[in-house]
Amino acid sequence: MKQKIYIPQPIAAAGEDYLIEKGYEIVRGSGKTDKESIKNDIAVCDAMIQRTAKVDKEILEAGKNLKIIARHGAGYDNLDWKAANELGIYTTYSPDTTTLSVAEFTITVILNLAKRLKESEELVRKGDFQKKFSLKGTDVAGKTLGIIGLGKIGKEVARKAALGLDMRVISYVPRPEGKDIPEYIEIVSWEELLQTSDYISLHVPGGEKNQGIISKKEFAMMKKSASLIQVSRGGVVDEEALAEAIRNSQIRGAAVDVFSEEPPQKDNPLLKLEQVILTPHIGSNTVECMDRIALDVAEDVHLVLSGENPKHPIKR
Repeated sequence: MKQKIYIPQPIAAAGEDYLIEKGYEIVRGSGKTDKESIKNDIAVCDAMIQRTAKVDKEILEAGKNLKIIARHGAGYDNLDWKAANELGIYTTYSPDTTTLSVAEFTITVILNLAKRLKESEELVRKGDFQKKFSLKGTDVAGKTLGIIGLGKIGKEVARKAALGLDMRVISYVPRPEGKDIPEYIEIVSWEELLQTSDYISLHVPGGEKNQGIISKKEFAMMKKSASLIQVSRGGVVDEEALAEAIRNSQIRGAAVDVFSEEPPQKDNPLLKLEQVILTPHIGSNTVECMDRIALDVAEDVHLVLSGENPKHPIKR
């Protein structure tokens, strides 16, 4: 009997094709990601490739044959990996596949904010072509980019900004001793990063420790001309405080790709602010990146179901 791989939300064909070639049966489920639907679908499966659906202990216990949950992406705050460990279920993620795509996305929104492309496009659509003379963008060369979270993505953003755009790049690292920090990144205090950055880009993991690390106190310290880029995890930025900071001209604008609740509710104050670029969690959503992730998680599923250790286990 073929082992079954549960895929509740679509992944790139590269991953499915790999698993089919290895002799597995794909179970796409009902297409719903509520708890009861997943519990029903997962009951007879040996593995699950998880995207945005939340997987808690109750779901894990419903998967009587489960041997692995492979998280499709670099973050795993929607997966109770500790409960999985207790139940003897492997958990994996894909830490190296999103770096390039998210870094490119970050640079894209920085340039969009600088050149005021969103507002400029609206002028053309409204037929207000001449207003361009009062709507000026800025150059990013010589501006300061503050990076919070100097992991793989943060470092790649820094490299592109410093070497490609001639930006000054600074970062706050609590204990920089012994860390591999490129020479074009200047390590500064938390206060200096907030007070001197023209752009602040977040690249920290989710979880309780980082909830609300940017809130009212932090916005009050920023330059009035500063912009915030939130491509990290939902909840890292206090969205109410961000909206208030923009309304009160404490900062100039923001780009937000991840939200504390997804999709955001209609009363989310950020939806009403034209100074904010809003995108639906697409930082890594490229053809190439989706192929990389799908194949990466499929390979780990195959390793575990073949009795071997995965390449990218979550802490065990």
